[in-house]
Amino acid sequence: MIKFVTPQEAVKAIKSGDFVHLSSVVTEPKILVDAMVERGRNKEICNVTISHLHTEGPAAYAAPEFEGIFQLNSYFIGANVRKVSQMGYADLIPVFLSDTQRLLRSGELRCDVVLMSVSEPDKHGYVSLGTSVDTCIAAMEQARVIIAVVNKHMPRVFGDSFIHVSKIDTFVRCDETLHAAHFAAATGEELLIAKHCASVIEDGACLQMGIGSIPNAVLSELQNHKDLGIHTEMFADGILPLVASGVINGANKKLDKGKIVTTFLMGSQELYDFVDYNPAVLIKDVAYTNDPMIICQNPKVTSLNSAIQVDITGQCCADSIGTKIFSGVGGQVDFVYGASRSERGVSIIALQSETKNGISKIASTLNLGSGVQTTRNHVQYIATEYGIVKLAGRSMQERAVLLTSIAHPRHREELEKAAFERYGAHFNYIKNITKC
Repeated sequence: MIKFVTPQEAVKAIKSGDFVHLSSVVTEPKILVDAMVERGRNKEICNVTISHLHTEGPAAYAAPEFEGIFQLNSYFIGANVRKVSQMGYADLIPVFLSDTQRLLRSGELRCDVVLMSVSEPDKHGYVSLGTSVDTCIAAMEQARVIIAVVNKHMPRVFGDSFIHVSKIDTFVRCDETLHAAHFAAATGEELLIAKHCASVIEDGACLQMGIGSIPNAVLSELQNHKDLGIHTEMFADGILPLVASGVINGANKKLDKGKIVTTFLMGSQELYDFVDYNPAVLIKDVAYTNDPMIICQNPKVTSLNSAIQVDITGQCCADSIGTKIFSGVGGQVDFVYGASRSERGVSIIALQSETKNGISKIASTLNLGSGVQTTRNHVQYIATEYGIVKLAGRSMQERAVLLTSIAHPRHREELEKAAFERYGAHFNYIKNITKC
């Protein structure tokens, strides 16, 4: 029988100079984080480095007042830490999601203490990591101390999530309901993007899609498809209607046939109920889900990701606006490359043609300081509300023509002018013969 202590007692294990790993997304152990922050506020600890993939809700440890006490180094910048990261009080570790676990397992990234959430233990003494595995197992392998919040609302998910209680040093009880994410309905432009994306998704495709209105809109366009599979890094409620109707059944998968595979998930309570004790769902270590050599073993892998900006050669920036970090690469490159090595694989970068301020997201050049995640050598399809174009196998000048054709009409003349200045008069010939 496990013994529970208070959050305040549990976090006394954190020492000055420690590296602390937080479990991700809706499994963030908020009562432990609050207790840790309180120790920092009382000047009991200092120079503590915090790492995580992504969390929801307040991240007080990243606030300017905790400079010198806590340093946040995220693998991905979420909305909750974006402002302080852009101010320099928190930072990003640029890394492919598939490599996050390698940094921990190799010792390149220290981990002294893990703070995480788990399910109730079963009769055999095993708890489940629930809705997020991602880098947590790798962090646990390196940690001096593992502290877990036991939550009766945490679903038990099959795969790599089961940990015996003997592996955990300290237990805290908190039966808070899980954070439920609700996504805005797709806009008219997003619905058009979804239709274009769906047009290149084949029956039997194995899907990787992120969380948000565009992925959900694309899924809503696939009701008449057959035998779709899921091997992804994350999913949300958008898959539920397709599972219920039998469209998503994994029948065409060669690896994990019939299974929905992910490393974390986030959505409504309905989604959490769906994955609980569901043998059709496997939540796996990110070393497995995001390894391109694993991904490509399924046929027709189809990845859908987004970008902040795309230049007329096909370079995709997904993590920054100029020099200001906005998010991170996540698993985009893992799945773009995995799809490229899959039999009849497809990768799509989908984005609206303009920002809310009317600035074209298809640009002659990326903003100064922007990062390139999906290179022009890896990109296959780009989609906006004005269409979808295949860049793979196309020359630089052909790409400029194709991308201009799906830019917002008010920016097309400017993009053509920029292409003409770059490539010379021959560009007009290419423009006339290129078929969109």
